[in-house]
Amino acid sequence: MSIEQRLGALGITLPETPQPVANYVTAVQAGHLLFVSGHTSTKPGRVVTGKLGASVTVEAGYAAAKSVAIDIIATIKAHVGDLNKITRVVKLTGMIASTADFIDQPKVMNGASDLFVEVFGERGKHARAAVGMVSLPGDAAVEIEGIFEVY
Repeated sequence: MSIEQRLGALGITLPETPQPVANYVTAVQAGHLLFVSGHTSTKPGRVVTGKLGASVTVEAGYAAAKSVAIDIIATIKAHVGDLNKITRVVKLTGMIASTADFIDQPKVMNGASDLFVEVFGERGKHARAAVGMVSLPGDAAVEIEGIFEVY
């Protein structure tokens, strides 16, 4: 089953590619690695803002991370054309806006990690960091960046 077919089977339609809001690009390929810039949970229609441990629940954070992962997949597709060219999700870094006493950042990042494994199978298993941040751009609850192997 192709990646596009798997997305369809999961009921996922890729959105329009998020556009940069400053002087950077959404992805850069260097050799066989594609570096995807941070995507946030502030996409119109799917906005999740605030802090985990305060106004945002772990469940809402998980859903936000999953939504951000879908945006990242849309960016990958825009840059490589065919999602089957992704041979490995190498690393994800999740930044979670949270209160000082919030310790469940990994549970929030599971929203993205679980989706990448659902979509890419074994190729979707990756190294990861999930860290708490005092704040993120636009009051986003979640920001995720990634590195992907392309052939």
